Amino acid sequence: MMAGTFTRAAFMTALPTDIRALAFDIFGTVVDWRGSIIREGLALQQRLGADWATLPDWPALADAWRAGYRPAMARVASGELPWTNIDGLHRQILDGLLPRFGLAALPEAERQQLNRAWHRLAPWPDSVAGLTRLRRSFTTTTLSNGNMALLVNLSKHAGLPWDCVLSAELIGRYKPDLEVYRAAARLLGLAPGQVMLVAAHPSDLAAAHQAGLRTAYIPRPDEHGPGGWMEAVGTTPFDIVAPDLGALASRLGIA
Repeated sequence: MMAGTFTRAAFMTALPTDIRALAFDIFGTVVDWRGSIIREGLALQQRLGADWATLPDWPALADAWRAGYRPAMARVASGELPWTNIDGLHRQILDGLLPRFGLAALPEAERQQLNRAWHRLAPWPDSVAGLTRLRRSFTTTTLSNGNMALLVNLSKHAGLPWDCVLSAELIGRYKPDLEVYRAAARLLGLAPGQVMLVAAHPSDLAAAHQAGLRTAYIPRPDEHGPGGWMEAVGTTPFDIVAPDLGALASRLGIA
């Protein structure tokens, strides 16, 4: 799916006028998880010294780590795993991947440091300025599967200017469970239709739409690397499509 390739049915032309809050997906929408994980891996490799100089393929490890995210959450949702937050799931996935990438002997302290790379993700170039503009007119919040500690640390690291931080961890469920979206509106004291989910992932937006939220699609064509995979748009309409958060602010009438 190429960025910017939409049918006319993929978005609505009439902008919503009753939005009070903007809730943001984080991984891939606001922050560059892949580039950040690769940089963290290269820094780890440098710390480890010459014996590790040719290992591993960090882009492939980053992709494989992220690919384990949805299956791990599905195991929690099905009851196969008890409630486990994203830090815990990330660690389980990482431990399973390290032998494949030549890192079976990675010390425990380095495993912990690498797992916490998700707390240190860098924002996309438009994120901080775009959020700052959007916050002038709307309540802004995270709405992520990331756990609270992760989201707070990430936001401080990246300088993301939220009014509040909301996590699926607060209700012990993961998106795309519809109750996560409804709970966000409830916690903000708003009707679902007064909250707009901003995300780079059509499936997330489709679930939010089903839960009664409004939706804004922000394609991130480099989320999986230049020319990488993008999730298909599907048939669920979006209220707004914008190339970045600055453009979203302009579409919502913020100077």
